[in-house]
Amino acid sequence: MRRTALGVALAVGILAAPPPAGAQQPKKMPVVGFLANIRSPATEGFQQGLRELGYVEGQTIMVEWRLAQGRFDRLPELAVELIALNADVIVAPASPYVRAAMQATKTIPIVFALVPDPVAAGFVASLARPGANITGLSSVAWDLAAKRLQILKETIPGARRIGVFTDVGAEPAVSEIERAAKALGIHLDVVTIREPKDLEAGFLAVSRAGAAAVIEVPGSPIFYAQRGKIADLALKKRLPILSDARESVEAGALMTYTASYPDLMRRSASYVHRILKGAKPADLPVEQPTKFELVINLKTAKALGLTIPQSVLLRADHVIQ
Repeated sequence: MRRTALGVALAVGILAAPPPAGAQQPKKMPVVGFLANIRSPATEGFQQGLRELGYVEGQTIMVEWRLAQGRFDRLPELAVELIALNADVIVAPASPYVRAAMQATKTIPIVFALVPDPVAAGFVASLARPGANITGLSSVAWDLAAKRLQILKETIPGARRIGVFTDVGAEPAVSEIERAAKALGIHLDVVTIREPKDLEAGFLAVSRAGAAAVIEVPGSPIFYAQRGKIADLALKKRLPILSDARESVEAGALMTYTASYPDLMRRSASYVHRILKGAKPADLPVEQPTKFELVINLKTAKALGLTIPQSVLLRADHVIQ
């Protein structure tokens, strides 16, 4: 009995003893903060990218979601919450989220994916050498504005005046559209949409000016979040709209020709992966989109009394009947 008790005591002592110095400790699960407005096909693209890299959410990586749900004034508060959680990386897809994250931290890496011109926005020093704690993907290729305007002009050959809805800080993208419009002999009516309540006034302004259609400058979270309302207003004003995302066309906009947001978000997961493996954001060049989509809503075209030319339809990646 004494030997048995002594054996048990020794066994317990061995099990309770601290691990020897230099023993390998369990790895801490990396924490990624995600700052955005809502969950969407784009956010699903990011999750797909993580899975493709071998991550299992909740098991090998923790994603802390902080969603504004239309309350953009809450972004600074939500960004601070992610800092308090000691996130290893913060994913802030579009410009408003990047600004909120930048104000909250100068050290935690920040990854964006849907910023039209990150240099002009002041997020990075250059595309090749970002230079600080921020990097990611641009959502606009330099010749995209001209191609979008050409497609709209081909769809509505008689268009001589087109409205442009832009967001704060998107001046470089507007300049690209203006150069393309000048070459095509089109006059632009540019309206800055600072918040959702500006949309009705924006449609009224371009309608009164005699615009034949409207183009959204890509990359605005307002346009994406309000895509259903924008499609309804465009239909009421009898204005074809070339939107900034496929999901907007699915909501009722006429068409889009833009980078695939889900694909950009999928690719942003690779930045997170490289940073978690030790890469510095300052050394990771900003990449541009490689996948573009032409999506057309024929139901909306019919409601507007518009016939889409066969030359445009044949180039479409997806047609909504």
